[in-house]
Amino acid sequence: MPLSTPAAAAVQTLFKKHFGYTPPHVVKAPGRLEVLGNHTDYNDGLVMSVAVDKYIFIACAPRTDGKVELISSAFPEPEKFWVTEFKSNPTARWADYVKGVLAQLRKRGVHFSGFNAAIHGTIPVGAGMSSSAALEIATALAVRKLYPFSLTETGATVPPKRNERGELPPLPPGERMYFARLCHAAEYDFVGVRCGLLDQISSLYGKAWNIMNIDCRFLSVEHTPLVGQAVIVCNTGVKHSLVGGEYNALRDHCEAAAKKLGAKSLRSVEMKHLQANQAQLAPREFECAHHIVSEIARVVAAERALRADDYRQFGQYLFQSHESSRDSLKNSCPELDVLVEVARQHPGCIGARLTGGGFGGATINLVAYHQAESFMEHIAREYAVKTGIKITPQVCQIVDGAA
Repeated sequence: MPLSTPAAAAVQTLFKKHFGYTPPHVVKAPGRLEVLGNHTDYNDGLVMSVAVDKYIFIACAPRTDGKVELISSAFPEPEKFWVTEFKSNPTARWADYVKGVLAQLRKRGVHFSGFNAAIHGTIPVGAGMSSSAALEIATALAVRKLYPFSLTETGATVPPKRNERGELPPLPPGERMYFARLCHAAEYDFVGVRCGLLDQISSLYGKAWNIMNIDCRFLSVEHTPLVGQAVIVCNTGVKHSLVGGEYNALRDHCEAAAKKLGAKSLRSVEMKHLQANQAQLAPREFECAHHIVSEIARVVAAERALRADDYRQFGQYLFQSHESSRDSLKNSCPELDVLVEVARQHPGCIGARLTGGGFGGATINLVAYHQAESFMEHIAREYAVKTGIKITPQVCQIVDGAA
C-alpha cells in the first residue's frame, strides 16, 4: 500500500522503527457506526449501519521461526508468542483479538507461519465504533496477504493466486461472510464477548455513501443511499468495556425471554404476543425483550422512510431508539442522554442516539450538511456546560468496507 494517508505512513514508520526494515504489506479495516438496531443482531434481528473513515491499520511481514510479534501504537509493550500456542496474556489483553483470529484460522485448516505486525488505529477506543472488530478483520486480511488462503462454509480451500504485481484479488462477496463469521467466533470464543455479527459484517460490507441494511437471521446485506446528511460522532468521554459483563447480561435476558415465549429468538416475537405473556417473564427479561421487538420494528419502518427520502421521519426513529435503549434496555448513561437531548435542541439535527454496546461510548447524529459546523459548536459548548467534559465532535465519511 502506498503512503497515501498519514495513518498508513504512521503504521509503516512504527513497524520500521521496531523491526528495523520496511514492511511489505499494509492492510486496513474500517470501524462502524450502528445507525439503528441496538442489540438486535444477536437476536437474529435487523440492523442499519455504516462503515466509516476511522481505521485499524496493520503493517506486516513474514518470519520463519514460527513466532508472532505484535506491537501497537496504543500500548507500550510488544507481545510475542508461538503460532502453535494462543494463550491470553493478562498484561496484553489487546492482543487477544489477534490471537482469537489466529486460533479460528488454525481451527479451519488455514496454514500459516509466524509474522511481525505493527498495529495503529484512528478509531477512538471505547467509543462504540468497534475498533475490536476492525482489528479482527485486519488481522485476517493480514494473514491472507502473507499466507494466501480462501474460506468456505467448511474451512480452508484452494488459495487465491497473486497477479503479476503480487497482489491478491479482493474478497468475493460470499467469502466475506465466512471472514465475518470467523472473526465473530474469535471475539465470542476467545475474548468472551457474546456479540452478534453486526460489527464484523459492517467492516467488510460497507459501501461509500450508503447505509447497510443487515438481516442477522439470513445473513444478507443490502445498501441504501444516504445523501445530503452529515454523520457526526460525539464521544461522551466515558469509556466502555464490553468484556465487563453488562453486554453478556443483556444477551442472557434476551435469550431467557425468547425461551420462555417459545421462540428461537426475539426476532420471531410480535409485540402483541410479548405483552400478552408479560407475566411469564422476569421484569428485566420483559424490558429487554420490549426494546428488541420494538427496535426491530423501528428498523423496518426506518428502511421505508429512507427509501422514500423522508429523512425527518427517519431521524425520529433514531430518537425513539435512544429512548428505548435508555428506558427499557437500560444501556445508556447520563452523559449519553445529555448528548442526545442537546442534539435534539439544534434545528439542523435530524436524529441522534447512542451507538454500539452502550454503557458509555458515543452518539451518532444525522445533521443537515449545511448546519454541521453550527451543530458541532453547539453540542460541544452545551455538553461542556452540563457535564464539565470537553469533547470534539467528528464528521465521519461513509466508506467502503475492508474487502
